[in-house]
Amino acid sequence: MAEPDPEPMSSGAGQRLGAPETLGISTLDPGHRPPAMPPGRHVTIRVRMLDDTEELFDISQKASGKVLFDLVCSHMNLIEGDYFGLEFQNHQKMIVWLDHIKPIIKQLRRPKHTTLRFTVKFFPPDHAQLLEELTRYLFALQIKQDLSCGRLTCNDSSAAMMVSHIIQSEIGDFEESQCRSHLLNNNYIPDQMPLIDKIMEFHSKNVGQTPAESDYQLLEVARRLEMYGIRLHPAKDREGTRLSLAVAHTGVLVFQGHTRINAFNWSKVRKLSFKRKRFLIKLRPDLNSSYQDTLEFLMASRDCCKVFWKICVEYHAFFRLFEEPKPKPKPVLFTRGSSFRFSGRTQKQVIDYVKESEFKKIPFERKHSRVQHNSHLSPLSSPRHHEAPTESGVYRDRVDSPSRRHWREEVLVSAEDPSTSRTSRMSPSYQRNGHEERAGSVSRAEETRGSPRQIQLEHPSAAAAPGSPQQSSSPGHPHGMVNGQKSLDLCGHSPDGRQPSPLTSPLLNDACSVRTDDEDEVRRKRFPTDRAYFIAKELLTTERTYVKDLEVVTVSFQRAVGDDEATPDSLKSTILSTFEPLHKFHTGFLREVEQRLALWEGRSNAHIKGDYQRIGDVLLKNLQGLKPLAASLSRQSEVLLELEKACRASRRLEALCREFELQKVCYVPLNVFILRPLHRLVHYKQILERLCKHYPATHVDFRDSRAALADVSEVVEQLQGGLIKMENFQKLLELRKDLIGVDNLVVPGREFIRLGCLSKLSGKGLQQRMFFLFNDVILYTSRGMTATNQFKMHGQLQLHGMTIRESEDEWGVPHAFTLVAQRQSVVVAASSSAEMEKWMEDIKMAIEMATTSNGPSCDLLTSNLTDNKCPEDSSVEAESEDDMTASHTSLDKPAAHRGNTMVHVCWHRNTSVSMLDFSISVENQLSGNLLRKFKNSNGWQKLWVVFTNFSLFFYKSHQDDYPLASLPLLGYSVTVPSESENIHKDYVFKLHFKSHVYYFRSESEYTFERWMEVIRSATLPSGRARALNSKEPHPL
Repeated sequence: MAEPDPEPMSSGAGQRLGAPETLGISTLDPGHRPPAMPPGRHVTIRVRMLDDTEELFDISQKASGKVLFDLVCSHMNLIEGDYFGLEFQNHQKMIVWLDHIKPIIKQLRRPKHTTLRFTVKFFPPDHAQLLEELTRYLFALQIKQDLSCGRLTCNDSSAAMMVSHIIQSEIGDFEESQCRSHLLNNNYIPDQMPLIDKIMEFHSKNVGQTPAESDYQLLEVARRLEMYGIRLHPAKDREGTRLSLAVAHTGVLVFQGHTRINAFNWSKVRKLSFKRKRFLIKLRPDLNSSYQDTLEFLMASRDCCKVFWKICVEYHAFFRLFEEPKPKPKPVLFTRGSSFRFSGRTQKQVIDYVKESEFKKIPFERKHSRVQHNSHLSPLSSPRHHEAPTESGVYRDRVDSPSRRHWREEVLVSAEDPSTSRTSRMSPSYQRNGHEERAGSVSRAEETRGSPRQIQLEHPSAAAAPGSPQQSSSPGHPHGMVNGQKSLDLCGHSPDGRQPSPLTSPLLNDACSVRTDDEDEVRRKRFPTDRAYFIAKELLTTERTYVKDLEVVTVSFQRAVGDDEATPDSLKSTILSTFEPLHKFHTGFLREVEQRLALWEGRSNAHIKGDYQRIGDVLLKNLQGLKPLAASLSRQSEVLLELEKACRASRRLEALCREFELQKVCYVPLNVFILRPLHRLVHYKQILERLCKHYPATHVDFRDSRAALADVSEVVEQLQGGLIKMENFQKLLELRKDLIGVDNLVVPGREFIRLGCLSKLSGKGLQQRMFFLFNDVILYTSRGMTATNQFKMHGQLQLHGMTIRESEDEWGVPHAFTLVAQRQSVVVAASSSAEMEKWMEDIKMAIEMATTSNGPSCDLLTSNLTDNKCPEDSSVEAESEDDMTASHTSLDKPAAHRGNTMVHVCWHRNTSVSMLDFSISVENQLSGNLLRKFKNSNGWQKLWVVFTNFSLFFYKSHQDDYPLASLPLLGYSVTVPSESENIHKDYVFKLHFKSHVYYFRSESEYTFERWMEVIRSATLPSGRARALNSKEPHPL
């Protein structure tokens, strides 16, 4: 490739201030240019950077991997590039590193369809060895990725501390409302919700910390973790025990799960080799060691062995050698063994090179970004290179100088309210610490409505936010840059449809628009205001959510589990025959409801006033059409039982189901989706009851509505008994996943009554415990310090023969009561008098039920936790986490587990819920658009909100497949804002818990009342009028 003639350009375009123009090639000596591009056909290579942006590089097929890697480093102006590498998935579906010596054509079979990832390859023991701030920043991005995907495991304190440094570098100093909203809208660790308060506590201590200092502190915490820089390679030892091998700067490591069980230092290793599937480590003779001379590990294939052997060779050479090993001379006749060698500079050469070079003190200047983003759910396009016009008008690649290399926002978002997204023309003179001053940004902002793509086209001069050290493309020019030349259309989403860079993505914005009050008034006057209309609209919004829930089973679950050989054919056919007809029917029903509402609102030319302002006829027609599907509705219990039976018979299927429940599309437990069709009938009945109550007997829609109500009530009555049993069965299955050390939890006759937090009095004082009340036994547990987030069993109390008494005066502990069982007494304390009353009432009723019935009497604990304490053992026993023996589940290894179930919410909110509360929660589901406002913000943000399972789930629109965020409501209070809060809007309700305050605004009085009603059902204690006696029918 011929080199272009040098053109005069500013110091900020493509190079650092005061640095020679040959900078940026990490593996070349000073004064050298990149090697000339070999002749031949050129291909475009796609490289994904550490901030998930993608760049395109035009390169010859005959060029070596080193040429491409040098182009990437030059593009980022990266000096210490030797710590990084390019990895990709080869034709055998294995992740391998790009070889610097081999030609690209021999490594990438389909270059156009392969995406290479620029990632950290060598992790030094001390980040102080990284001499450039840019390098440390890239390492910080790698740590952020490893935390997010769960690769870098650690305890809660370390995770919270690292996340606090990440958000300090992104949004700056601590502001409570801004920090909380940022954390609610962004996931940095898999189980973030329970740690939000701890993260905010750490963040508040980082005041004044610059982004560079935050990166440094993040690396300081990360480097001390056992899994820092670890990439596990599955293997087995000679006995067949499942292990993992990894390599680090110290040598070869052996892991069992995420625990390191052995390490072989480079000084002790004589030779590393592999033979077929066997990976061999030959050790130096040591009289004091009990190991054999050669250790053997079995890996999945020869290729797996070779991949791991190569990275071991490279790690050893990079950290242990003083200079790059010389290539072996080519043999004359034949070769023996692999000719692979490490290519590049060693760590010592890199450090010496940077120290001796004249540009070692040139800083990479990075500043705070006020853009709130979500690393997985960004709606905006991926940032590309800035195209800076030269004097001749030709657009060229532009890489900012250090004085201008900082985050610039593509869409400005208010610091307190992420919804207020505005585009703004920005210049360096407007910048203050990487963002405009708020007053200035508001005055200069241009409000816009439309999609993000439209915003880019309508504001070609708006500066885009760089997502990585490389800069983004100008929104006004849809073409991306390939090595400085215009190429594909890269506007909108990234070329492969992946989510764009997280560093430029405001979250939960309504298509980057902010609805004004005038627009709201116009809309309110344009649409009908009749109460019947809003009841019909509730039918529409909840039906949309219901169809999406059916698709979770018919589409997502079938895709994840249905094609696996571990799934029995009987289960596949049962799910298919049960849910496919329902999904097809309700899809058509939803279409009819949408058409009727469109006519009712006058959005159709066929609209005739009066004829279409009703919904009862549509409901009657479709509910009559639903009767032939009554058999499918009655088979929900069969699906639940068949799934449970199949999971018990196959560990593989059980693991697949647990993995599916961790996916974002499965936002509530899987069994809840299976029972949705039965609960939906209850919703139809409630909607029709409200409709009939509203209509006068003379209304044109009254007769149809009453007939539809009679039809659905008949079906509900037929299925009522099975629904009660299935809800209890589903809850027992869900609780079994949350508990460790419990056998036979799901047995005939056992009924769940209540779960929640109580403080148990022991020799070490009051200790928080999670209690589970059934109709025959009480279990008490604590949250285990394990990666599964499950609760570890501590003991059980049989209800038969138990007595209960208040003991606040006896022990001097507020809200305390004593449980006296046949062999043990336990003193517990509730968080409030109301909680104590609920627990005591339910326990007394459960004792009465256990006394008068022959319920289950099997022992729930595993053998190593059997309750064998002496009768004189009382509640003052010495009990702590360290005293209890670790429990084991029925599986050989812990499976992944949801960390945001209702049990965990009760644990963190120190509250309790009953089976009655669960039943009310599933019956009182609601969906629809709401405007949300934070405590210290001015703008209102439009969201699609779904209430179910004691939580609010937030979506950008009803078409989204999974929620962007959720808000568990246990512990929250719902009220109307007071005059002092200056919320001068109609139909606004307020949610608050401690210092957390959210305002929600509905569109009408009816929807306001409905949201208040359903949220109160989750936040207020259930009425005692509905007894927990299973003999009484469950009211529907």
